[in-house]
Amino acid sequence: MANRHLARSVVLQVLFERDQNGHMGLDECIGRLADYSKEFGARESDMPFMKQLLQTAIAKQKEIDEVIVRAAPEWPLEKISAIDRNILRLGLTELLYADRAQVPAKVAINEAIELAKSFGSTSSGRFVNGVLGAVYVELGEPGKDEGGARKAAPQKSGKMPVEHLIGAVVYAREPDEIYLALVHDIFGHWTLSKGKLQPDEKHTDAVIRKVKEEIGLVVEVEDQLGENEYIANDSKATGGKKKRHATYFLARAAFADLQLRKEGGLDDAQWFPLASVGDLNFYDDILPVVTRAINLLAQKSRK
Repeated sequence: MANRHLARSVVLQVLFERDQNGHMGLDECIGRLADYSKEFGARESDMPFMKQLLQTAIAKQKEIDEVIVRAAPEWPLEKISAIDRNILRLGLTELLYADRAQVPAKVAINEAIELAKSFGSTSSGRFVNGVLGAVYVELGEPGKDEGGARKAAPQKSGKMPVEHLIGAVVYAREPDEIYLALVHDIFGHWTLSKGKLQPDEKHTDAVIRKVKEEIGLVVEVEDQLGENEYIANDSKATGGKKKRHATYFLARAAFADLQLRKEGGLDDAQWFPLASVGDLNFYDDILPVVTRAINLLAQKSRK
């Protein structure tokens, strides 16, 4: 058994025991980690990796369980077998919170599937694959490149269908400070209002429509911030793939209460002062768009 796979197996034993006992504190969990590590023959050099993985899984369990509930709504959390439940927790810990340069998204999913095959029932592998796969699609199918960027669209995509998206960095001044209106998804990221471009719809009209639908603001579109493309899964598409082409704009709104339309995996919307935006958790392909918007707003402020 590969060393990191063995290390994950050890962490899984602790999560499973903690789930069954219901009262194990972090120190006790770390102690049991050492016990299982010796029992399974894990390397001492993998202990920092195991401790970090275990600590993150425990610290983020509430958020991770919410993701499981949303990704598998037909399966109440308590009805999922204990081993499958904790394999999902372990897999989602890596999928959502690990450094993708160290643990690419597909590695996190494949490792969880292998754990399910080893420790679960005959259907566990398919179940874990289905749930993590759904989350993976919602994340935008991050690839294996450094930093976890989305997989770039190839130069020649053949007959791959193209889905055009529009998105906006929405800002307001109140009174002399600049704020950005951002939405939060169930996977723990702050992101932009974004949606599909309708047939024969102008990009600017689509921005106005989508922002109004999603967070209840009336905006004035000012500047185009850029474009990006990535490949996404689509069971209806040729080869099961489609190319998404997203165009982003800077849009101004009045500083007003946000009215989030909770759909498409969104669970919150807030205004953030420009100075605090850098501390937020963004997707890798969204961060450059936000950075360009901030730079443009800075230029506007100097004029």
